[in-house]
Amino acid sequence: MISTRRIVAVAALAVGVTGLAAPLASAAEAPAAGKLDPLSVLDSLAEAQVPAEHRGELPSVTGQLNQLNNMKRLQQLNELQQITGLVAPVTGLVPAVQT
Repeated sequence: MISTRRIVAVAALAVGVTGLAAPLASAAEAPAAGKLDPLSVLDSLAEAQVPAEHRGELPSVTGQLNQLNNMKRLQQLNELQQITGLVAPVTGLVPAVQT
């Protein structure tokens, strides 16, 4: 069983970390719209690590995520076509192939 002292210590630590993190979070610069876009921040951090002469050669993090998302959608479409291909002749949606 967890002692009361440990629970109080964990709660005090959580409050302390929150108290330290809140001023730091409010000090971060936000775009003009007031919303912080995590993907643009990630793009800028990744771009800062690449030498200037090679920055145009590599895709951005956002571009890579979009590519991955498109690949997943194509895979889902392919799976859907496999399922509808099996069910279509049974349901009469597509005429069955006659030999």
